[in-house]
Amino acid sequence: MKFAIAVFSPAHAPSSRRALQFAQAALAGGHDIVRLFFYQDGVHSASANVVAPQDELDVAANWRSFISEHQLDAVVCIAAALRRGVLNAEEAQRYQRPAVNLPAPWELSGLGQLHEGAQSADRLICFGGD
Repeated sequence: MKFAIAVFSPAHAPSSRRALQFAQAALAGGHDIVRLFFYQDGVHSASANVVAPQDELDVAANWRSFISEHQLDAVVCIAAALRRGVLNAEEAQRYQRPAVNLPAPWELSGLGQLHEGAQSADRLICFGGD
């Protein structure tokens, strides 16, 4: 089965951890992930500036490792990212901001990528949100 996964909550939220666990289990079970889409507060999972307390699981770092290890398509909604100060080099330069906090393997793109992912997947699974 092919999955598209949308994450709406920040890395410290239980739903983000559950999304990661679901994605890990899906790949371990022989399924495919056609796209991971981080939207709303989920974009914080992509920020290089997220620091987890020592006594908590670093879900943001685990997302980065998981995506890199499996070479997954991980898209961060550009509008949600800009609102929350999550910027790649191009956007930091465009808006004249001094910091870049969106490293590889993340890609900024629009909501169309969520739609495209849902269309190419058998199931769209969403985690978090209001």
